[in-house]
Amino acid sequence: MFAGIISDFGQIRAIAATGDQRFEIATRYATGGIDVGASICCSGACVTVIDKGPDWFAYTASAETLARTTMGNWRIGRPVNLERCLKMGDEIGGHLVSGHVDGVATVLTVTPDGASLKLVIRAPEALKPMIAAKGSVAVDGASLTVNSIDGAAFAVNIIPHTRDTTTLGNLRTGDAVNLEIDVIARYVARFLALD
Repeated sequence: MFAGIISDFGQIRAIAATGDQRFEIATRYATGGIDVGASICCSGACVTVIDKGPDWFAYTASAETLARTTMGNWRIGRPVNLERCLKMGDEIGGHLVSGHVDGVATVLTVTPDGASLKLVIRAPEALKPMIAAKGSVAVDGASLTVNSIDGAAFAVNIIPHTRDTTTLGNLRTGDAVNLEIDVIARYVARFLALD
């Protein structure tokens, strides 16, 4: 589990096809304290560390992950939001995030809103009923509050700190983002579908 609080701004340093796809991510994390087998959230997707060096770690993405996230379009040099997994007793400053991407959403508009940025994002239609005003979503792994909704579109504000310490400040109209809905909404939707 994660909290949606981005703690490093990594960058893809290598990509290799190995049956699946292997990604190497440059990081400022002290990788000596990261075990092989540990989970790290990479722009919203929980991955398993399979190799590491002094300033990088590697993971493998399956065809399923590549098809259901934005990872299939990632290229060397791309910035990546990073978060280490929570430990028992850690503060949850955002909301509970599983790192299981529910769908790829599209940025419709990016406009200044005071010192912040207002993003309007269109979710996949199937996720529309699970997004609520003043509820939580994770966009590329960052915990955000939904300001308003209009059909499958929802608005969020990116404060200056988040703009400067995540990839969200660089988003443009038409960009694809990994979207995870609130875990409670996911289970409520599943429960209601059983009726």
